Amino acid sequence: MCRSVAVITDSTAYLERVDVERHGIVSVPLTVVVDGSPIEDGTPEAAAALVPALRARLAVTTSRPGPEMFARAYRAAAEHGASAIVSVHLSSEISGTWDAAVVAAERAPVPVHVIDSGTIAAALGFGVLAAATAVEAGAGAEEAAEAARRRAAATRAHFYVDTLDHLRRGGRINAAQALFGSALAVKPLLEMRDGRIELREKVRTAGRALARLEELVVEHAGSAEVEVAVQHLAADDRANELAERLRRRLPGLASLHIGEVGAVLGAHTGPGLVGVITAPR
Repeated sequence: MCRSVAVITDSTAYLERVDVERHGIVSVPLTVVVDGSPIEDGTPEAAAALVPALRARLAVTTSRPGPEMFARAYRAAAEHGASAIVSVHLSSEISGTWDAAVVAAERAPVPVHVIDSGTIAAALGFGVLAAATAVEAGAGAEEAAEAARRRAAATRAHFYVDTLDHLRRGGRINAAQALFGSALAVKPLLEMRDGRIELREKVRTAGRALARLEELVVEHAGSAEVEVAVQHLAADDRANELAERLRRRLPGLASLHIGEVGAVLGAHTGPGLVGVITAPR
């Protein structure tokens, strides 16, 4: 389908394939490097390789797309009839992806609005979908970009990890926070704040941490109409149990999606991750 405004994102939005196809969204992949082998984020190969590698303590790193990858995506969108592009990406505080998109936008054949969502995963995804929905309703590029900014800013991402070690090794949380958590054997709850991953609270057990995660979501949602995504890495039981409790406790729940995050985010959180993204409508 030809759209006058194209919507482009990166693979860390972890959008469901049906949404990508329905809205004609283009996703530029990041890369996970497992024991020296680069694999595209969002592929079955990356998903299959990640958790065994982390558990075996193999070297796992990630890398952003280069500007040329975005340049190709922008050229392709223009060739397919787009007169403008809205390009929405994960927080510039934790990745150079946004910077690469900005460099590519400077030489794109059509105007590109590059948006720093200030967030990650489904929280980014909700912003991308807001832009795509606005375009389908007849919005121009500036209006669609603003829709993405508003939705991402209103969305909250809280998550639990079994250990802060993966985030510390990847430089996504500072060493002092990680050391403090390890020394006390606490279970960390984190949140996205000002584009960064911040330690929200420290809880003594995994069970209590997940119960507190539930309370944070309920407090944020209140009685408003919300969409919720529960995302995890190798923690199906935890994610499904939490999702069931949220279904019972959120009076304004419009939709709830459960899914596993991809390899790039998973490389920095480790197995056991459970995150909840709450997006008011």
